[in-house]
Amino acid sequence: MIPTTGTLAQALNGNSVFPSLLRRDAESTPPTSTSKWAARQELYPVWSASEDAKNSAARLSDAAVAELSKAGSKVQPKPSQIAMFSPQYYAACSISGVLACGLTHAALTPLDLVKCRRQVDPKLYTGNFQAWSKIYRAESFRGVFTGWGATLLGYSVQGGLKYGGYEFFKKFYGDLVGEENFHKYKTAVYLAGSASAEIIADVGLCPFEAVKVRMQTTMPPFAKTTFDGFRTVTAQEGFGGLYKGLYPLWGRQIPYTMMKFASFETIVEMIYNYLPGTKNDYGKGAQTAVSFTGGYLAGILCAAVSHPADVMVSKLNANRQPGEAFGAATSRIYRDIGFRGLWNGLPVRIVMIGTLTGLQWMIYDYCKLIMGLPTTGGAPPPQETK
Repeated sequence: MIPTTGTLAQALNGNSVFPSLLRRDAESTPPTSTSKWAARQELYPVWSASEDAKNSAARLSDAAVAELSKAGSKVQPKPSQIAMFSPQYYAACSISGVLACGLTHAALTPLDLVKCRRQVDPKLYTGNFQAWSKIYRAESFRGVFTGWGATLLGYSVQGGLKYGGYEFFKKFYGDLVGEENFHKYKTAVYLAGSASAEIIADVGLCPFEAVKVRMQTTMPPFAKTTFDGFRTVTAQEGFGGLYKGLYPLWGRQIPYTMMKFASFETIVEMIYNYLPGTKNDYGKGAQTAVSFTGGYLAGILCAAVSHPADVMVSKLNANRQPGEAFGAATSRIYRDIGFRGLWNGLPVRIVMIGTLTGLQWMIYDYCKLIMGLPTTGGAPPPQETK
């Protein structure tokens, strides 16, 4: 009635807690013939509850990790072939800036057209849709996009110099203040870096801006194409005619860009500080959404800061007399329009610049992600505990 140790060893199939004892007893016990009623061991292996639970937990853990990774599309920092702050890095940022600025400005040409014409003549149109309808009836669909070629070329040049230059000057001024002081003076670094980049970028933009504004504010346009506009301006006023709006352009663009970059960096940092986790915990879609949100809010501030200078640029390019000094022309225009006239078209420009800036930062940061580079802005690194 009591099973022998050999029988137990055979039944347990080597899973006893005292294997040596069973093995010694089994060797000393003569082999017995197996009954035909005995169970086949290969059909009934010994089951271990602990091993089964461990295997099940491992399978569930692997499945959960895979599903979490798929659902969140977490951005894993891929090893980029572009070293940070190398010439290739600045070239990649410049290319991203070309796409971000050139495409967005060209796409919003209809809004820019109405804005410029209303700045020159506030009584010309009563609203955007009425303006587009009137332009379409008079000049067809092509008239709604008057100046798009000069806009695309000019802001592509400006975007490459501005964004690539900003990354360069931000690193340059950041190195000057030192790593320990960077977070203390970061806003000053953002402002100085963006201003330095914009001074250079506007030199590239100015000739295209002069032709674009004239095409948009003369009816019918004084030139059919961008390069036809260059030939017309230089024939009438010389090469300097392309740069007569440079000072007011700096007056408009430098405050605009300083606000654009400094406020964007600050807003994005605030967003990531508010959200749980760190920036790298979010996927490409989430990071570009943060870039768009920060850019749109920054664009509203940019529009308010730079709008009086924008009105003056439009007026100077349209009404400045040949040989008239910059100061004299500015004073004459201001006497004509007054302080209130400097804010003509502001609501339209807020919509335009907010959308424009949001899209620019979204495209710029997405291009950087594609090339394996981090997006702009974010929460500062946690302070080390001493």
